[in-house]
Amino acid sequence: MADVPLKKRLGANLRAERRRRNLTQEKLAEQLGFSARYLAGIERGERNLTLDSVDSLAADLKLDARTLLD
Repeated sequence: MADVPLKKRLGANLRAERRRRNLTQEKLAEQLGFSARYLAGIERGERNLTLDSVDSLAADLKLDARTLLD
């Protein structure tokens, strides 16, 4: 998966975690304080998040940030 851009990996891992929790994009976005559109952009790998944003997102999900990036 080394050839997959990091933002695509982050998006795929976030989508997998959301689905694991049986949440819609709308529900997770509401919990995180994002718009559903913004969350969808992250999941599609269209958003460039800062490392601080990844750390914050992971903390909100009660995950280690590496979980979202691996």
